[in-house]
Amino acid sequence: MSIQLQVNGAARQFDGDPEMPLLWYLRDLLQLTGTKFGCGAGLCGACTVHLNGEAVRACQTPLKEAAGKKVLTIEGLSTHGDHPLQKAWAAANVPQCGYCQSGQIMQAAALLKTHAKPSDTQIDDAMQGNICRCGTYQRIRQAIHMAANGGKA
Repeated sequence: MSIQLQVNGAARQFDGDPEMPLLWYLRDLLQLTGTKFGCGAGLCGACTVHLNGEAVRACQTPLKEAAGKKVLTIEGLSTHGDHPLQKAWAAANVPQCGYCQSGQIMQAAALLKTHAKPSDTQIDDAMQGNICRCGTYQRIRQAIHMAANGGKA
């Protein structure tokens, strides 16, 4: 089965097992290693990418579900790492170990597409499935507000 999809704006084709998780296709075959493996069960959010604009867990998304769709990874969010969320993440000193951050940013980007100026409750609801072992949740919320406010706290 040949699967056609777009990854970060580029047309791609996959001719392997349609049950292969999207995560392994991105990391192992396309070498897009910004999307991280965390728990493998879709519970931590480290592998969050966008599938047709919706945040999904790449570890739980078989390639057959990506057929004909657009995949956006952290590498495709901004060519130079200057997306408003990436800038806000740095300004708010969000990362500590950094492992979960690409998934956090991708989840936040999906939130800002639907809620341009989210409330704390909307942020907490949208981000609840993304785990940060370092506990930087307050700074994550601050960075989302900063990005929504044009870089202002």
